[in-house]
Amino acid sequence: MGEPHHASADRITATGLLRQSIASQPDARIALDTLLAPLHERAFGVLLILLAIPNFVPLAVGIGGVMGVGVMGLGAQMAFGAARPWLPRWIGRRRLNRGQLLTLLDRIEPVTSRLERVCRPRLPAMTRRPSSLLSGVMLLLLGLMLALPLPFTNYFFGALLLAFAFALIERDGAVLLATWTLTLASAGVIVGLGEVLVLLLRDGAG
Repeated sequence: MGEPHHASADRITATGLLRQSIASQPDARIALDTLLAPLHERAFGVLLILLAIPNFVPLAVGIGGVMGVGVMGLGAQMAFGAARPWLPRWIGRRRLNRGQLLTLLDRIEPVTSRLERVCRPRLPAMTRRPSSLLSGVMLLLLGLMLALPLPFTNYFFGALLLAFAFALIERDGAVLLATWTLTLASAGVIVGLGEVLVLLLRDGAG
């Protein structure tokens, strides 16, 4: 617990990268900018992991809305071709508790360990521009769905965010394609349910 997780000797996993970045900082509280600085373009994926984690933890109602806005912000930056994420200064200076971060990573390990077994570098062109622009659009859509007050969906959308993060960090185009498909399918289901609800309300009012 708390040590970097490596799936093989020749690559570092997504959570392993985050644990490595945390371990490289000597202070008990780490500024978000400091944590992300050495990660370069992979900072997008690490931020998605950080935004996904609260969806697996019992917190106050509405956390999905907060995380969803953050996801949409990252998606917009990717859609406009940003090479690495930009954060407002007040967010970048926010300090995260090192011990709590490691504890939360341990808590989501049942999900991340499965993703680590699946992810590996393949179809790398899908994780680079111009394909990354489409990833940005998909993250905008996913963030919007996460922000909607839909019951019992945070865990599922959190898992999709982790899949996005792992695909970007480990440059797995196949997993990225799968997350695009699931995101679009989820949007279709939500739209379909919305249409059914509107029809039921109309019939009830009639």
